[in-house]
Amino acid sequence: MANLKSKKVVVIGAGNMGGAILTGAVESGVLSPDAVTAVDLDEEVLASHRDRLGVHISNDASTVVEEAAVILLALKPQVWRGVVEPFAERIRPTSTVISIMAGVTTEGLLAVVPDGVAVIRSMPNLMAQVGAAASALCGGKGATDAHLEQAETLLGAVGLTARVDESQMDAVTGLSGSGPAFVFVLIDALADGGVRAGLPRPVAQQLATQTVLGAARMVLETGESPSVLKERVTSPGGTTIAGIRALEDGGFRSALMSAVEAAANRSRELSGS
Repeated sequence: MANLKSKKVVVIGAGNMGGAILTGAVESGVLSPDAVTAVDLDEEVLASHRDRLGVHISNDASTVVEEAAVILLALKPQVWRGVVEPFAERIRPTSTVISIMAGVTTEGLLAVVPDGVAVIRSMPNLMAQVGAAASALCGGKGATDAHLEQAETLLGAVGLTARVDESQMDAVTGLSGSGPAFVFVLIDALADGGVRAGLPRPVAQQLATQTVLGAARMVLETGESPSVLKERVTSPGGTTIAGIRALEDGGFRSALMSAVEAAANRSRELSGS
């Protein structure tokens, strides 16, 4: 892991995702608050970060990027050029720019920043807000392992990271970017099933949520295939295999695969890739 505590870091766009990464990195000790500046137009958001975390704040990126070793861009993709281009020439050629802007390619960013700047593209998901994100990342032309390690250290403060090729980023968007919504639908449907079977709604939702959480933790912590773990709770002629048969009859597996594919395709359309 890279040591970022001694480096000046600027987070441009300190709202939901940028703020979640900023918070996780400071609270976990990955970043030193006195070396971090949060940049946003929302004065209340900035004041909250300053008061909670002790970081510096600014509403003008051009005044703080010159000294930054690492810059996290957490802007809305439709406005990023208008925000970044006015201060881009102030970025040091030795800086690392980490983008979490959906659909913005490394090539697009490299065309704007000075020569020598390393660009890392990442796609974290909503779970960064609870420290359980799944963040895929890739490096632009000229980015080294050291630059990727900086991004992994920063994003690793709010969850798991995985390196991918940039050509796979739309698939990442379809899987882990949109995936939380699919899981929320799953939890809601499990709870509905519990209610239909006779449970009170609050109990059904609590059990459904914990069941999904526990199953996910078991896959991550054991490292075993979900299909192998599934067999451990599927007895011959038992209740679980009856339920799995109902899922298969309803096209559950196919529907999830199609959902990921549809989201990935839409990501390609939006990014023009």
